[in-house]
Amino acid sequence: MVAAGGIEVSTRLPGSGPALRLGTRRSPMAMTQSAHVAELLTARTGRQVELVGLTSFGDVSRAALAQIGGTGVFISELRARLLDGEIDFAVHSLKDLPTREDSELVIAAVPPRDDPRDALAARNGAKLADLPPNARIGTGSPRRAAQLLLSRPDLRPVPIRGNAGTRLGKIGSGEVDAVVLAYAGLARIGQLEVVSQVFEPEEMMPAPGQGALAVECLASRTDLAALLGQIDDAASRAATEAERSVLAALEAGCAAPVGAYAAGTEALRLDAIVVAPDGGQALRATATGMAGDASLIGRDVAAELLRRGAGSYTEVSAGHPTHEVSAGHLIHPMSEGHLIDGDDVK
Repeated sequence: MVAAGGIEVSTRLPGSGPALRLGTRRSPMAMTQSAHVAELLTARTGRQVELVGLTSFGDVSRAALAQIGGTGVFISELRARLLDGEIDFAVHSLKDLPTREDSELVIAAVPPRDDPRDALAARNGAKLADLPPNARIGTGSPRRAAQLLLSRPDLRPVPIRGNAGTRLGKIGSGEVDAVVLAYAGLARIGQLEVVSQVFEPEEMMPAPGQGALAVECLASRTDLAALLGQIDDAASRAATEAERSVLAALEAGCAAPVGAYAAGTEALRLDAIVVAPDGGQALRATATGMAGDASLIGRDVAAELLRRGAGSYTEVSAGHPTHEVSAGHLIHPMSEGHLIDGDDVK
């Protein structure tokens, strides 16, 4: 049923107590991942949940993301409904969430993270190395496009928009030779059969927070935040906090070719990359530290990248991060240069 204001109540999951209204984008992928969160919350707390589908400006605009405000455009409508009290909480892809905190909102939970890697879908099941010279690869991500060119300067990144089905359809129509999408997203919509290659983080660094979801509610609703916190996964939260701290310290968004990936439980290893937009050069840095210091680890990595010239490769601003290394964190600068036959794209 579609109500006024673009709201669609799509499903209601059983449980005890008044139903909580979960706001989500109406794309198949967003609805699927929100249903998963709803089911998890009901299983752990017994609370009823109903999904409320919303359409954002980012969903209807065909302009490039970098031209309409980045991936944050996808979550603006959900946040507006939260602040107006029309929904109780929202589910976002964490990589789409701006790093700048909003004092009125809180990320109450980061559920267990799915696979953060990127995946190639190519005509005839080809791998990246098998694609012909000057192959056209569809991507809306400057991060992926830059890493793609870093891997193979002959390839031609082609800006594309649309849901996964639309993007995959461009292969069959001949518009592109391949596309690269998040592996987790393809898994959520049951289309892993189209994957011809999965890129390891050392081949193509994921976006900060890729594969993870963010469950957000009003900061003033402490009781609700505590309830939602029952589906929080500490390891997933720490890893993504470290990754997103790199972006925050660089003051970078989706228009900057920045990748970051952290792994570990009690201790974290964080790797990050900043690539020149034309793929001509890249800077990498790595840091290790305790999970409780996730934000500091991210800031240390960003400081090292800035010290080595990351600001000249992207439209990031140094802001006011310190260039000193926090005690207990080991920074390992990595050499600049090209990857020989790596991989990439969004």
